[in-house]
Amino acid sequence: MNEPAQKISLRIVAADHADLSGRAAPTDRGDVPGWVLITLMTAGLVVVIWGLAGPALSGVFEQAIERVSSF
Repeated sequence: MNEPAQKISLRIVAADHADLSGRAAPTDRGDVPGWVLITLMTAGLVVVIWGLAGPALSGVFEQAIERVSSF
């Protein structure tokens, strides 16, 4: 193997090893905006579902407590 090809193959092996080691590359900052968006959307869904289903769930809970208390 000639010198340039050997250097390229060593770089490829080193890059594969870095990926398998689980360590992020120094320039990899992650996807923080994506996670923030997912967190905000999840919180929004919880608020909407709680607002719509809250009274019904409260009624079911109170009815269950009354039935258990009557025993």
